[in-house]
Amino acid sequence: MPISKSKNAILVFESPWKLDDYDANRSSVLPFVQGIAKMHGDTEVYSLNFYNKKSFEIALECLCRQRFDNTIVYIAAHGSKTRIGDVSLEEILYAINEKSKKFNIKGLMLGSCFAGYNTEKIEVFIEGSKLTWCAAYSSSCYWLQGTMLDCAIIHSALNIEDEEYKTRDEMESAFADAVMPFAANAIIGEDSKNQPVPLSDSLQFIIQPEGRGFRAQLSSGRIFAQAHDMRMNEEDEEAIA
Repeated sequence: MPISKSKNAILVFESPWKLDDYDANRSSVLPFVQGIAKMHGDTEVYSLNFYNKKSFEIALECLCRQRFDNTIVYIAAHGSKTRIGDVSLEEILYAINEKSKKFNIKGLMLGSCFAGYNTEKIEVFIEGSKLTWCAAYSSSCYWLQGTMLDCAIIHSALNIEDEEYKTRDEMESAFADAVMPFAANAIIGEDSKNQPVPLSDSLQFIIQPEGRGFRAQLSSGRIFAQAHDMRMNEEDEEAIA
């Protein structure tokens, strides 16, 4: 197979969802991601299912075969505070960290319930890797709404220019643009006590710009604040018009 000439790649790792008793691997985020790639252009999508640690490792080896200018990993599966699918969160973060250096993986979207509960753990794993950003949910997350948000985030990440990866402000602005159309106070899921959680409290962004001196830091508060300002400015402009 010839080497792809595309600039970007999205690697999708997905576990069967079984959203209902009749969901025989019917539900998948893949068509949504393929739509985003087609809309953006210049983007390849590669995907495999995983079921446990071994199959995740095999899938990672299979999909990491070519270095792109910008590779985004999207892991979509049921999750908990310690696991994604049947793999520990630490094992997944460690494996992506290692592959990021050779295959220029810049972004990681964790589309799993509670994967963003411990942001300090994610920060530790991101530092020393090629990853510049990671997004995850600290609560449970409704499937369709979460998939739409994941795709919006991935779409904005594909639009980040090379120079913008070197500044925290530019990256935060890109992700603010992604979440701006979504209501920050909309309920996205529940916490461990089954209490409703708004989007702005659940969705976590950890950013580590490229270059010396930058460390991985939680940016969620600034991103949602900027998204709010962008929305207000847009409404003011429409009122004037």
